[in-house]
Amino acid sequence: MNRQKAARLSGSILKYAAIILLFAFLLFPVYWMLATSLKMNTESSRMVPTLFPQAVSWEGYKTLFDDGKFLVYYWNNVVVSALAAVIICVISVMAGYALSRFHFRWNVLLLATFSFSQMMPVISRLISLYTILRRLGLTDTHLGLVLAVCATQVPFCVSLMASFFDGIPKDLEEAAWVDGCGRTRTLVRIILPLIVPGLLAVSVYSFLMTWDDYLHAITLVRSPSLWTLSQGLKLTYLGEVSDWQLINAASTLGAVPMIFVFFFFQKYMVRGLVAGAVKG
Repeated sequence: MNRQKAARLSGSILKYAAIILLFAFLLFPVYWMLATSLKMNTESSRMVPTLFPQAVSWEGYKTLFDDGKFLVYYWNNVVVSALAAVIICVISVMAGYALSRFHFRWNVLLLATFSFSQMMPVISRLISLYTILRRLGLTDTHLGLVLAVCATQVPFCVSLMASFFDGIPKDLEEAAWVDGCGRTRTLVRIILPLIVPGLLAVSVYSFLMTWDDYLHAITLVRSPSLWTLSQGLKLTYLGEVSDWQLINAASTLGAVPMIFVFFFFQKYMVRGLVAGAVKG
């Protein structure tokens, strides 16, 4: 009996030790970014790196806040990410509901096309997106950037929302219709409250993907006043002689919203993705 307890105890110790090591391995790049943002450039450039800052310096953060350009990039990122998340949620709800409830000849083909589009690399679509947006006069605008990002993310989000709608019994809608509710009112009053995990999953996914977007921004936006954070960080702070303290300070501040959103909403996102996959 004691041997069994000892074996279980040793197994638990090994399991938690492995989890801690994996957790430390995954978080080390984040720590290194934060630590480098607090080091002087002379310390960061040493041949033998230091694990902890020998002299903590906030000069990088002070420079960023004194520099108005960084705050402009940050605000542009917030606007583009929030607007893209709202548009993607609206389109995903409408299109997902249509694919789930209206069974016509091309349903399967549409879903297959959505899945196939996710296999194509983003860079393969940039030329066509740029051509379309240029003819519409939407290049070098936030609206054009938002539409390009939405076009990339909508297929996956629509498929996810359709799987959620498939899991809602049609009897609920039919009962609401009998009580006098129209289809739109039924969708808003009855169905949407039941798919809140799916809406949260789509909104968090689209916000995080847009916040970290670089290829669309660098291709479609040219005016410095419209640059997003990733684009501004690359074109403004990364030069032949890089200020690593400044770059890591900007990266740390840029990662704060992503960490905040994921920390507070990750359980809803994971629940929504898993539930949507099971219901589909």
